[in-house]
Amino acid sequence: MENKKELRTWLDDLKLNHPLVIAGPCSAETEEQVLKIAHELKDTDVSYYRAGIWKPRTRPGNFEGVGALGLKWLQKVKEETGLMTATEVANRAHVELALEHDIDLLWIGARSTVSPFIVQEIADALKGTDKVVLVKNPVNPDLPLWLGAIERLASADIKKLGVIHRGFSTYEKSKYRNNPEWQIAIELQTKFPDLPLINDPSHITGKRDMIFDVSQTALDLNFDGLMIETHVDPDNAWSDAAQQVTPKRLVQIMEDLRIRKETDPEAEYNKELTNLRAQIDVVDNQLIDLMGKRMQVADGIGALKKRKNVAVLQSKRWNEILGKMVLQGEEKGLSEEFILKMFKAIHQESINHQEKVIKG
Repeated sequence: MENKKELRTWLDDLKLNHPLVIAGPCSAETEEQVLKIAHELKDTDVSYYRAGIWKPRTRPGNFEGVGALGLKWLQKVKEETGLMTATEVANRAHVELALEHDIDLLWIGARSTVSPFIVQEIADALKGTDKVVLVKNPVNPDLPLWLGAIERLASADIKKLGVIHRGFSTYEKSKYRNNPEWQIAIELQTKFPDLPLINDPSHITGKRDMIFDVSQTALDLNFDGLMIETHVDPDNAWSDAAQQVTPKRLVQIMEDLRIRKETDPEAEYNKELTNLRAQIDVVDNQLIDLMGKRMQVADGIGALKKRKNVAVLQSKRWNEILGKMVLQGEEKGLSEEFILKMFKAIHQESINHQEKVIKG
């Protein structure tokens, strides 16, 4: 993408003294509900009012959105509150209707981002538009696919671009609805530092009580804003009830978040240090997860050795692993001393796990 700095223009033009906030219900349900939420979000840090009009559901039969009728409700939101409006589009017809109703921000959902055909159709329909267009990461952790969607939109002469990080699906058990896989967002940020990056803690967590912590991590990693699903009666929402917060709670979250001060003479140093530390925290959490998975495998090996009456320590295998790890470590700039200490500790923990299984 050329002229990457132009990508930030739409965000800079808002002249905000806080991270961008996009908030509103997962789904527009009734005109009354949409307007009530909007009026409670008026005069807060919220800049864009979001509401799902068309809801892609995994299986048919669930609530799939009110459709084009909801766009008229969003028009009323803008008229009555002055909030700019946002909704998801998934095909040419959605785009045309959204433009017809002067929706200010359109986003492409994770299910749509996975299909270059869908993204290209949307890009063609939006060609030359001055609307803000954000692209959610694809369902699976595929950075080239995510970037490909942005490139298709940029090729359609759409200037006001950005991305939404909403986490990635996984078959593994996790405390998240969608694993954040922060390293992918960090890599995207490194490749395109001027591409506005918005975090969606609602879809990452799937649980309202986790939204604050994920939002704080995102800000520590230099994200430009947050998209948080907000409802006046979350428990009775027609979709994604567990992950929505009340307008009152949203305001409290925004007040409690630690946001770096631009006026501090050490702001640039603190900003960079906080970002780097946040990246270390992400990697450390990944290391702990990986160590846990490694020891689960060690438990399986212990069970197999118990069944076959095989000794726990296999010296030849261990020496082969150690030699290989030293060489790989050197390629990554890690000293032999460090690699030996680390893998000896890991090996000892693995032996402990296997012996526990065998003696159990």
